[in-house]
Amino acid sequence: MLDAFEILTTSGIVLWRRSYAPVPSSVVNSLVGDVFIEDRRPKDAQGQQQTSYKKDKYTLKWTSAKDLGVVFVAVYQSLLHLSWVDNLLTAVKALFTKDYGIELKKAHVTKLNTQPFDATFDALVRKLDTGSTRRQSEADSEGPIELTPPSSAASASEEAVDEPPPPPIPAPQFKKPAVSRKEQFEGTSTDATPVPTPDTSRPSTPASHILTAKSGPGKASRRSRKAQHTLTSAPASSGDESSAGRNKKTATKAKRRWDADGFAVEGEDEVLDYSAAADSQQEQGEREVDVEDVNASQMGSRTGKGQFVLKDLDDEVDAILASSKQQVKPDSTEGDAGLLGSATSRLTGLFRNVVGGKTLTKQDLIQPLQQMQNHLLEKNVAREAAARLCASVEADLLNQRTANFTSIDSTIRESMSKALTRILTPTSSLDLLRDVTTTISPPNPRPYVISIVGVNGVGKSTNLSKIAYFLLQNQFRVLVVAGDTFRSGAVEQLRVHVRNLSELSRREDVGKIELFEKGYGKDAATVARDAVTYATNTAGTEGNGMLFDVVLIDTAGRRHNDTRLMSSLTKFGQLANPDKIFMVGEALVGTDSVAQARNFAKEFVDTKGKLRNNGVGMDGFIISKCDTVGDMVGTLVSMVHATGIPVVFLGVGQHYGDLRGLNVGWAVDKLMK
Repeated sequence: MLDAFEILTTSGIVLWRRSYAPVPSSVVNSLVGDVFIEDRRPKDAQGQQQTSYKKDKYTLKWTSAKDLGVVFVAVYQSLLHLSWVDNLLTAVKALFTKDYGIELKKAHVTKLNTQPFDATFDALVRKLDTGSTRRQSEADSEGPIELTPPSSAASASEEAVDEPPPPPIPAPQFKKPAVSRKEQFEGTSTDATPVPTPDTSRPSTPASHILTAKSGPGKASRRSRKAQHTLTSAPASSGDESSAGRNKKTATKAKRRWDADGFAVEGEDEVLDYSAAADSQQEQGEREVDVEDVNASQMGSRTGKGQFVLKDLDDEVDAILASSKQQVKPDSTEGDAGLLGSATSRLTGLFRNVVGGKTLTKQDLIQPLQQMQNHLLEKNVAREAAARLCASVEADLLNQRTANFTSIDSTIRESMSKALTRILTPTSSLDLLRDVTTTISPPNPRPYVISIVGVNGVGKSTNLSKIAYFLLQNQFRVLVVAGDTFRSGAVEQLRVHVRNLSELSRREDVGKIELFEKGYGKDAATVARDAVTYATNTAGTEGNGMLFDVVLIDTAGRRHNDTRLMSSLTKFGQLANPDKIFMVGEALVGTDSVAQARNFAKEFVDTKGKLRNNGVGMDGFIISKCDTVGDMVGTLVSMVHATGIPVVFLGVGQHYGDLRGLNVGWAVDKLMK
């Protein structure tokens, strides 16, 4: 992980700084003095000047904007190998000079208001850092895990600093009922019901302190064995233990419920009935909501009409990195020294010239297409989709003449990029904001209904909350429906999300959100229908007379190969009649994504038995956990190729603002890298 990052002038004036660990000031001062003032720059074995500098246990990588006289320095431990720091320097240099270049060119400028650059830098680190060194350093810095509540731990540390930490809480252990020695030796009975033994035969503590004599040779009698068993197993007692044991056996388990913070709340014979309406105002008064603020500017920006649209920092950063690589390639070619280097480059150029202008035959395409198919498989593309993509490329290039000075491999890569672009480009409009605005506007206004489906554990509730935050930024009134009436904790999970989003909307003065729930064990389709009816209630006095503009329906996760569970989606789609049905798929699921997408899509039919949405079933995919797979984003291609349903959103984190729209060029570059 980075220890520090500094932006300073060549004379040593610090313009911006971010520190993750204490770094002596002498480290950066040595870089400024040796490299920029005395011009003693380190060189490699070939005599080329390096952009890295070592001081004590630190490695400093730097780049400079010569026209502005600004230096960008990244400091980290020399034991670490952070290959992504070069990309970080390039991106920071481009973005910083873009934002502050005009001010830096002014005369006598020694101080800048660089506070807004903090968010940009944090976003760059999250994007470019591979995470391996970051997780390791964070795990090392956390120290031992604290098993006591924060309040008690803090008070204990204040009272006695030198007191050792409390021992870890032991895991619950379930003891098997002890079997009496009489049953062991007299096991000839055919009665299946075990004979109850006295409470004193199950001591709570071992009776190892009682000394017994060793048995003599030969087999003891039954009476002696019984007496020995009574002596060793029954400790001296006054009778209190047996009464306590009887009370413990007759006591029933206390009913327990869990609050929104995850703490157990003991109730006195309280029935866990979640169908009753919760008094949210009372809960709000008892406990202040503590939720971290979300920087909406990192998620999107507002247009001239006031709409909040998603943006993606990756587009600008990737363009900066791509342009820097194109500038480095000519320099590295010119830097080839010696007879061997020049001869190799000439032979390579001659070979490329020879293959240019060739008419491609099937024999010419077999091996390159096989390599391309293996490349797609490594990118997590399903074999079925990879094979059909290669077949379409072969049909496009067969008997075609390659361009001059172009190899067969580059021709195939260009054709494959075009094929991937055709697949991922939506054939219909994905402007969700326009659809919502049109639906809730007169003359026939009604709530816009969106349903989220998917297999277990893909992040349906999390991505539903991200969409809700996106809609709140556009001043919509959102009703979240707890349609997962099966999984334990599903209602409580949505209640926490709605509570946090309500607090965020209150702070930012945007939109309105509420939770619609009817507890567990109810029919999900009926709950969804009632929620839509509730949102359409014309008794509301705000806006167009409806209580809510958008209804977001959460559903229970289910295995795509379970026919019984999947069949209930048909009834759900017909009763709720959602405008959009989004399926959440994992970016790391692999080739099973094809079967998941097809099985879910075929369940959404109308009353006439025809697939909705012009025969494709669903309206879009939400690919979650895209921040965990790097450039292996083949799941996008697999699911779209199998169903013809476009990708609408990408989940890139666990915060409410970590939602992005799909950039086709970004996905194609990742797949062809």
